Amino acid sequence: MPNATMKTFGFPETLVRQFGHWAVLVRPAQVTLGSLVLVSTSDATAFGALPAGANAELGMVIPAIEIALRDFIVYEKINYLMLMMVDPHVHFHVLPRYSGTREWEGLSFADGGWPGPPDLKSAIALDPGQQARLRNEIAARFG
Repeated sequence: MPNATMKTFGFPETLVRQFGHWAVLVRPAQVTLGSLVLVSTSDATAFGALPAGANAELGMVIPAIEIALRDFIVYEKINYLMLMMVDPHVHFHVLPRYSGTREWEGLSFADGGWPGPPDLKSAIALDPGQQARLRNEIAARFG
């Protein structure tokens, strides 16, 4: 059963890939093109409270994310932000970072904080159709 944080980020419609302990979701508000949310499927609200095996599984999940995003947008850096101030369950905002802009479906996505911290307030909200198309494009790149 999905936790509240997964639902906040649009699960199941935004689901890119489900692993045993983690779900990769398209972030409905794109800080940079290809922004994802990596959410624990458990009810843990602290990183140290994750179930056995969740941290080990990150060793498989992180490379899969990075390969898929590198193929999709050719990022220069990638940030994993664990903020958990509003949404309580363990999750990371996965933000591909790049200088310049990336174009997708007639939209231009600048990395407003480059080369410093990401500008979370500059996110572009996608409509449900755009979310689905972005999800499908990124999901197709997962091995």
